[in-house]
Amino acid sequence: MIVATLIAHGLIATALLGAITHQAMAALRLTLRDGHGDSFVARYSGVRPPAFRNAVIVMYVIGFGLGCLIYPDYRLDARIPIEEMQLGWAVGLFELKEHFGGIGLAMLPLYAHYWSPTRAPETGRLATTLLLACITWFDFVAGHIVNNIRGL
Repeated sequence: MIVATLIAHGLIATALLGAITHQAMAALRLTLRDGHGDSFVARYSGVRPPAFRNAVIVMYVIGFGLGCLIYPDYRLDARIPIEEMQLGWAVGLFELKEHFGGIGLAMLPLYAHYWSPTRAPETGRLATTLLLACITWFDFVAGHIVNNIRGL
């Protein structure tokens, strides 16, 4: 059951990563008033960023929840062997992943507020989206690194 939960967590994380990156690129393009032309970046970021709001929130909450279900098994089955291998940096990397994930979860109401349909585009919207994208990217990479060292 834990393997199925870990796979679901990874799939949700991948979808979230794609959505938040797509939205961040589009918001950045709109803020910089760039993206004219037929380049790959212009086409990639040529989406309506508000359309990603609910999907990002739902995927973040589901991914976080699945991570919480996996966490006790990680603590017992993966972290202890990692500590025995004296890989303190990997333990610290996962600790950062946990903290940044919590910060991202706490940011979701602000993110939802900035992307509400009644709000005009502003710097806070871009900053919140970019920060959430950075957290998502860091958590994704850190989770994969630690899982590659000692998976469940």
